[in-house]
Amino acid sequence: MRLPGEVRVRLVLADDEALLRRGLKVLLEADGRVQVVAEAADGAELLDAVRRHRPDVALVDVQMPGVDGLAALRELLTWPDPPALAVLTTFDLDDYVAAALDLGAHGFLLKDAEPDALVRAVLDLAAGGAVLDPRITARLLPRLRVAKPRENPHLDVLSARERQVLALLANGQPNSAIAAELKLSEATVKSYVSTVLTKLGVENRVQAALVAHQVNAW
Repeated sequence: MRLPGEVRVRLVLADDEALLRRGLKVLLEADGRVQVVAEAADGAELLDAVRRHRPDVALVDVQMPGVDGLAALRELLTWPDPPALAVLTTFDLDDYVAAALDLGAHGFLLKDAEPDALVRAVLDLAAGGAVLDPRITARLLPRLRVAKPRENPHLDVLSARERQVLALLANGQPNSAIAAELKLSEATVKSYVSTVLTKLGVENRVQAALVAHQVNAW
């Protein structure tokens, strides 16, 4: 339950199924930590909602009529200070999900996830974490555009501390939580994360998390 004075995470939901949006809104707002500030039925409405409401997080269905979710993600990721963007998907949309991964989406969630898991995912995204539903991780791994990790020499040069950071990052932890766990400053953690991404040859935290899950590198 939200504590008095606690700031709620501001969220935009984008999906062309009105009933699904209504259901997700009820579930996500149930304990008071998340506020759905706008809903969108397609990519054009999503862009307008983000522009008007400046949410912390947007959950986006990639397959929508008109301007689809991928086109909206592509546009949003060019904006200064965009919200954390997570794809809300189903098992049968692998090509869309792979494209969203390439664009740099911050998370991948399944529409039938447990309510508590969805709330936690939104909170982690707002805090800067990368979120991967465990059931979709295996489906994303073959689409990762890096060399097979066991053949990737960059893994061999990760320091022990970098492996610790990677392990926590792979569990969806934001920099603040990694800093608390490892007793480091957030600035130091940010530097470690940047170094890990460079050494792994990946572009973002989600791709780094996928590499970590693939090889259990820590």
